Amino acid sequence: MASEVPGDSLGDEFKGCIFRIAGGNDKQGFPMKQGILCNHRVRLLFKKGMSCYRERRSGCRKRKSVRGCVVGPDLAVMSLVLVKKGADEIPGLTDDNKPRRLGPKRASNIRKLFGLEKKDDVRQFVVRRQVGDKKKT
Repeated sequence: MASEVPGDSLGDEFKGCIFRIAGGNDKQGFPMKQGILCNHRVRLLFKKGMSCYRERRSGCRKRKSVRGCVVGPDLAVMSLVLVKKGADEIPGLTDDNKPRRLGPKRASNIRKLFGLEKKDDVRQFVVRRQVGDKKKT
């Protein structure tokens, strides 16, 4: 996980792209966990705040099976993040431009995103979410 791989091995449409491995699941559905340096399953004791675990009651710990972060032949799903775009567009992935759904809230982060100075009014650059009418059923 977290290593960058060229997209040439995935097919001709991904030629020139670079992907980062973000995670995945093995054939039985066990998730990959960062920091477990093996390519098989291990049983770990999870507590609140750890990835791959959601606490049901406060203070409870649970021993669960997770897969190591090394890619192997028994993976069923791999999650990839596009780091560098290739020469041609990938249909459904890079051909359309979606605007930011949410922007930063803190004024210093808004200044950093839009390249503003201290004297500029950051209230005019706040990215707000579009709220639509809910359908009543």
